[in-house]
Amino acid sequence: MKPLQVFIVEDEPLIALTIETALKKQGYAVCGDAEDYETALKNITMLTPDLVLLDIQLEGKKNGVDLAMQLDIIGIPYMYLTSQTDACTIDRVKDTNPLGYIVKPFTETGLRSTIEVSWNNYSPKEKNYLTFTADNQLHKINQGEILYLKAYDNYCYIYTSCKKFLVPKTLKFVSESLNNENFIRVHRSYVVNINKVSALTSNTVLINAITIPLSKLHKKKIKKKLQS
Repeated sequence: MKPLQVFIVEDEPLIALTIETALKKQGYAVCGDAEDYETALKNITMLTPDLVLLDIQLEGKKNGVDLAMQLDIIGIPYMYLTSQTDACTIDRVKDTNPLGYIVKPFTETGLRSTIEVSWNNYSPKEKNYLTFTADNQLHKINQGEILYLKAYDNYCYIYTSCKKFLVPKTLKFVSESLNNENFIRVHRSYVVNINKVSALTSNTVLINAITIPLSKLHKKKIKKKLQS
């Protein structure tokens, strides 16, 4: 079996080397490392590792939690590997979706067992991705992170909890690339992620406190979808 490709984000070179050595001894492959947000995001996007081990304290203005939010958007799984366990940090971490949280100092066997259990509970096959161009950049995001799509003339907005993208394609074109089990049209200008719907009224759909219009034409279908 091909070894898990791991990328290390750590601002202390000696600690990064220790992590790399421990991973290799436990049978993992290290495909790269970085000390700051910008370098890490650039290299992770290019290398697409299987897993990122992410320290919270990094060089520069942006920290590991900021990077984690971007990894959630592009669908790269990660685990925190950090000594920071204060209440403020934990509160910020709650806004992200890591596979796990490893506290320094760690042991080699502890590192391996935590990675193995977390990875075993993670199913990459269930992760569906959407690739598109926006702002002259190619993006790849996990479809599960999409809240809804909104038509804008011959363009389309893609909304996630963290960001919105303006895609130079029609709503129909983009929606046809989505998993039709999870996405449904609720209005001529809107397609929503059924898993993100929190409430339904006679003429609206609610997602993350955002009110989206619901047409009579699509009401019966979405009610049936929600009930199933």
